Amino acid sequence: MTTSETCAAAASADVAASAEIGAGSRIWHLAQICDGAVLGASCTVGRGAYIGPRVRVGDAVKIQNYALVYEHAELEAGVFIGPAVVLTNDLNPRAVDPDGRPKGAEGWTPVGVLVREGASIGARAVCVAPVTIGRWAMVGAGAVVLGDVPDFALVVGSPARRVGWVGRAGVRLEKDHDSIWRCPRTGRGHVEEEGELHEI
Repeated sequence: MTTSETCAAAASADVAASAEIGAGSRIWHLAQICDGAVLGASCTVGRGAYIGPRVRVGDAVKIQNYALVYEHAELEAGVFIGPAVVLTNDLNPRAVDPDGRPKGAEGWTPVGVLVREGASIGARAVCVAPVTIGRWAMVGAGAVVLGDVPDFALVVGSPARRVGWVGRAGVRLEKDHDSIWRCPRTGRGHVEEEGELHEI
């Protein structure tokens, strides 16, 4: 395990020798960090969470208890992964091939979930790869995400659908006028153009 002197891993955590763990990161009880995974600085990995092989995690990411982050997921800086979230990696899962033989590593092609900077995924949500969760987007608890989520979008349900916009503070934006949306907490403005939201 390549770690900083200032990172902390519980004795019961299983951290692969080839994993890279950044400064100030904390790994709690029974968490598993697999071969080749890279965890940035100041991250938190909760109890029983699973970080798969070659998963890449940016700085200041919080992965809550029992979340399952399978290869080849990539989480950019500031991402929040809620309790028991699942980021899948097999679009057509089968335990056996068409002849009934157990499938091996060569029998499937892993795909990944990309979670962009600052996005949040609520408890027990499932993101079915391959999908991208946009910057500062928010996925509601229990949602099933089957398609890409735009930046700043608030999506809920199964399948997930957009029900509003959120800002960097994580609260719903309010319509100011025409296509201008504003955060009630920070006052920051956003403009909506052709189904996408951009900060002003």
